[in-house]
Parts: sequence; structure tokens; C-alpha cells
Amino acid sequence: MAPRTVLAVLFDGLQSLDVTGPLEVFAGADRIAPGAYRIRTASLDGAPVRTTSGLTLVPDESLTGASDPDILLVPGGPGSLRPDPRLVDWVRERGPRAARLVSVCTGAAVLAGAGLLDGRRATTHWAYCERIAREHPAVEIDPDPVYVRDGHISTSAGVTAGIDLALALVEEDLGRDAALTIARHLVVFLRRPGNQAQFSAQLAAQTAHREPLREVQRWITDHPDADLSVDTLADRARLSPRHFARAFRAETGMTPGRYVDRVRLEHARRLLEDTVDGVEEIARTSGYGTPEAMRRAFVRTLGTPPAEYRRRFRPATTP
Repeated sequence: MAPRTVLAVLFDGLQSLDVTGPLEVFAGADRIAPGAYRIRTASLDGAPVRTTSGLTLVPDESLTGASDPDILLVPGGPGSLRPDPRLVDWVRERGPRAARLVSVCTGAAVLAGAGLLDGRRATTHWAYCERIAREHPAVEIDPDPVYVRDGHISTSAGVTAGIDLALALVEEDLGRDAALTIARHLVVFLRRPGNQAQFSAQLAAQTAHREPLREVQRWITDHPDADLSVDTLADRARLSPRHFARAFRAETGMTPGRYVDRVRLEHARRLLEDTVDGVEEIARTSGYGTPEAMRRAFVRTLGTPPAEYRRRFRPATTP
């Protein structure tokens, strides 16, 4: 089988890990299966580019002279949010020719600017979802997943999500064992599924301004198995249920119910990954009550039941 060519687009102001992370995955795959991938990098004029961390990257060639790749990788960084128009034009012309078009982090802004995400579902770094959705209303931006695959176009969330997406592509090409071997080598312990949330409940929600609401947030995290109804939480905050629900959403960015759902799911995930506790016990201590209730929550949010989640993401040796 001929090598699959991976071409990473380079430009000033890119985030270095958006490039090096995925390319290390493909390079690792090529060590496992020699000849599987051929990695190239290119900039508009073939000139070196400077990354946000101060590193200088020297491309292999210019974009105008590059052959059409099997996988075209567009990284993110500040440079992707105000790209050179020539870069957008090149991606608009050459992106559809790639068998797989991939963006990392805010690289989705380049694809969107080229019109390649119109009518498609995509994701990007959570901090820029609102901006990109506003600037490109024809694109369905989903702020939650680690990565989204829509046809031949794949978009991923911030920084390390590009590694998750690259591992998924390698698994598709070379099989699960190859992907897991690469993950172990890179010490990427948990290869996250694309629909896993980008961040924890505590990071997803803002910290409330008022101490009574912050105390409620802490209480939810420490007591996922407690009665976490709006009435009970409002009583802890010494507010009426209606005032509490309105204030909680205004100060955290999500409803009390959604926050509780995320905390419980995160708690259950950690127990599945880090303990040998049974599913029934985990469901109880995480506040679900029954294994079936926990199963519905996992399938609805992560697209996989608890038992399969544990099989995928618990280490071979449990602490």
C-alpha cells in the first residue's frame, strides 16, 4: 500500500503543539508500520514560520508546490484567526482534494473562512466557539466534543484534542492495537472518544461571583449522591428556588440541573477509570440511583455505556 501523505500547513502565529502533537502520532504509526505515512510541512512561500511559543519551524516546501495530500492538517493559534487571504484561498482550492481535511483548535476558522464548513457540524477550542459561530453562521459549531467528524472533514478542540483525532485516524487506518501502542509511547493514557466533553464540569461552568452560590457549587462536587434538586440547593443558598435558578445560570453560564448532570457524569467517569467498584455502587455514589439511569446518562452524553467506557479507558493496572 502506498504511504498516506500527511501535509501540515504552517503559518506565523500557529500554536506549535497543534502541529507537533498530531505529527508525532503519524510518525509513531510509521515506526510501527513502516511506509504507512509520509509527513510533509509547507508554508505559503516555503519560508520558516514563528509559533506562539517562540519556536521557529522550517517547512519542507511551499504550499504552491505541494502535491495534493491524503490528509491535510490545518493547525490553530492566533494566526488562524486573522489568516493571510492567500492561505484561505489555497485551503479553499486544495482542501476539497484531500481525502481527509483536518483542523486542530482554531484551525477551524481557516476552514470556515474558506467556506468548507458551510452546512456542516464542527468544533473548535471552547473559548472561540461563540466567535466562530457568530462570524460563520452557516457552520453548526458544537462546543462540547473533543472532535467532530463530518464526512471527510474533521475538526478538533483545543491543543491536545488534535492528538486524540490523529489517534482515531490511525486506528481507522492501522487498527486499535497500533493506536494504543502509539498512545502508550506518547504517554497519552486515555484516548478520548470524539464525543467526550472538552473539559470538566468545574471548568465548563464559570465560578459564581457570590459566596452562597460558590458554596453550592462546592457542595454539588463533594456530594454528587445527595439530593441536588433546585429546591434543596436554593435552601442551601438561602434563596427562593426561582431566584436561585436565575442567579445560578446568570453567574455560572448553565442551569443548576445541567451543572449537576455534568458533575455526576464526571464523578462516575473517574470511578470507572480509577477503581474496581461495581457499576451498581458507582451509580449509587454518583447520584444516579440505578445502573440503568447511569447507563442512559452515559449513552446520551458520551455515546457509550459505562461498561464499554471502563473497558476503553481504565488502565491495565488499576491503582
